[in-house]
Amino acid sequence: MEYKKVCLMYRHEDYALDGIRSALGLAVENMYAYGVVMDKEIDELDELNQESIEMLRDMEGEVFSTVAANVEKNGFEAITIEELGEKLREMTHIVPYGIK
Repeated sequence: MEYKKVCLMYRHEDYALDGIRSALGLAVENMYAYGVVMDKEIDELDELNQESIEMLRDMEGEVFSTVAANVEKNGFEAITIEELGEKLREMTHIVPYGIK
C-alpha cells in the first residue's frame, strides 16, 4: 500500500492555524502531512495549537517555516526555499492553502 504525502502551503497568516489543523486531519486519515508557513510571521501559538502540532509530529508529520521568527517562537522546523523545492518533489499532493 502506497501512502499519500501531502504538503499544505500557508502564504497568509490568517489561514496558517486552520491549515495546521487540516494537516492533522489528513494525518489522522493515514496520510503523511506537512505544513509550511511561508513568508509571514505568525503570533505565538496557544497551548491548543501547540498540542495539534505535537499530535501531527506523533503521526510523522511536521510544520515547517521559511521565517526564522516562527521557528524561534513556535517551534516550527526551519526550511529554506531550496529545501522546500526538494521536499515538494516527494509529495503526491501539494495544496496552496488559503491564498488571498
